[in-house]
Amino acid sequence: MFTTAWCDPIDSLHTTRIAHVKRIYLLRHGKSDWGADYGSDHDRPLKNRGVRDARLMGHFLSATDQVPDAIVSSSAVRALTTARLAAEAGRWGCEARVEPAIYGATRDTVLEVIRGLDADLDSVLLAGHQPTFSDVTSSLLGAAQIRFPTAALACIDVPVARWDAVEFGRGMLVWFVTPKLLAGAGLGGA
Repeated sequence: MFTTAWCDPIDSLHTTRIAHVKRIYLLRHGKSDWGADYGSDHDRPLKNRGVRDARLMGHFLSATDQVPDAIVSSSAVRALTTARLAAEAGRWGCEARVEPAIYGATRDTVLEVIRGLDADLDSVLLAGHQPTFSDVTSSLLGAAQIRFPTAALACIDVPVARWDAVEFGRGMLVWFVTPKLLAGAGLGGA
C-alpha cells in the first residue's frame, strides 16, 4: 500500500546514515574578458556577463539557505571578483581568504587545501578554475564526468567529521547548477 507521505532520500541519508557531513561548494569564476587591458592571465577581469552570473550564484545560495561558512578563493582577479560579488549579492557574512595555490592547481593541490580547512567549518565555497574544478568534482565523486561552464556551481557532501579525512571517491553530488539553467528557470533577474 502506498502512502501520501514523501520521504526525501537526501534528508534521510544525512539524518539516518551519516553522522557528520562536510559540504563543499565549487564555484568556477564567471566569464572573463579576454579583450580587456590586463597584464598576465592572473590579472584577467570579468566581463559584464561574468559579473551578472557571479551575483546570480550568490543570490541562489542565499535564497536556498545554503550560505557557506567560509570562502577560499584563487588569487586570480576573475576568481576573487566572482567570490566577492557572490558574497555581496547573497549578503553572506562568512570569513573569506585567498589561497594562491588554487590558481593553476591540480586536483591533489585542491584536496590539500580542503584537508587544511578549519575544523569548526561545516561548509566551504572554493572559487577557482577549469579544468581543475571538473577534475576535483569527478575525483570527489569517484567516476563522474562534469563539464564546468563559467560561473557553474557544484554542491558536494562528503560523509566525514573532519576536513583532513576528505578523500577522493567519497563525495556525493547534491546538485549542480549553471547561470543558464537558473536564468532558464526564471531566476536570472538578480
